[in-house]
Amino acid sequence: MAGKFRQRFRGLDETLTAQPDHALVGVLRIPENTASPWRAIGKRILIALGTLFAAVLVVYADRSGYRDVASTPEESDPLSFLDCFYYATVSLSTTGYGDITPYTEGARLVNILVITPLRLLFLIVLVGTTVEALTERSRQALKIQRWRARVRNHTVVVGYGTKGKTAVQAMLSDGAAPSEIVVVDEDQMALDAAASADLVTVRGSATKSDVLRLAGVQNAKSIIVAANRDDTSVLVTLTARELAPNAKIVAAIREAENVHLLRQSGADSVVVSSETAGRLLGIATTTPRVVEMIEDLLTPEAGFAIAEREVERSEVGGSPRHLSDIVLGVVRDGTLHRVDAPEVDSIEATDRLLYVRNAGA
Repeated sequence: MAGKFRQRFRGLDETLTAQPDHALVGVLRIPENTASPWRAIGKRILIALGTLFAAVLVVYADRSGYRDVASTPEESDPLSFLDCFYYATVSLSTTGYGDITPYTEGARLVNILVITPLRLLFLIVLVGTTVEALTERSRQALKIQRWRARVRNHTVVVGYGTKGKTAVQAMLSDGAAPSEIVVVDEDQMALDAAASADLVTVRGSATKSDVLRLAGVQNAKSIIVAANRDDTSVLVTLTARELAPNAKIVAAIREAENVHLLRQSGADSVVVSSETAGRLLGIATTTPRVVEMIEDLLTPEAGFAIAEREVERSEVGGSPRHLSDIVLGVVRDGTLHRVDAPEVDSIEATDRLLYVRNAGA
């Protein structure tokens, strides 16, 4: 089966990863911590006005060194404040009508050393928005290049629907950083929602190996498959396992009859969403408080939560049932054992414990 899928998608492997970084702008989006655009515009306007008034004050302080060419020598008086404001405005904007000019050496020196730098600053501020828009694509390409070079040990989430979004929220609540999560989806609205949560996003079908490569799946620590269709989940899992043989793959599926397909495709853990929801609904009809407790255990940011930790040195050789923590299971050699299983009656140093912790502590 793997060979058929591999052959089917072989021709699509390099279509994205072979592209230069600037061609990936719009496909791979790196989040930015940017301020409000109105705040940025207001700040630039204030800088421009400050530059203008600085020029006005410089000209007014040396107003006797300027002359209005429309006036005769007999009518020539020092410039008024309005004249200085007018001269500074047309000078900084490079309009330069030439009706007011510096004629003394001091005034000309001030123009060289002060007015000209202020003019350059004024122009930079005015055209800053245009320059920023023109360089945005280059900046994004540079960010993509840097991100692709350093991304390691992250989690790739395929699908940002209800399941994918909830999985991301659980990881963030459990201490994961947004920069450690990459979302892959074809829906632009879903990607916009993920980007608003400061997550790196990749637009495309995760059934294509080049899209998963772009998400750095070959260097990922774990992969969450939360697709809307079971056949899509199987194909994504198969493709991801081929690219990342050592990553932990957790997949959600609707129907229990498809669990073996996901297992064969390489999934380490499979969650049957329809059966899990059905069990909770059935339990809620008779013991609704049990469902509330299960919800509490599955919500890491408040109340109690199920967590995993290493064994402490003082606990080696003891029984997991006699610890101060409420231990539910022991992971040994990659296999989960219930706390009452005879295989784990004595704790070993390499074990990991699944226990109930107080999320508020």
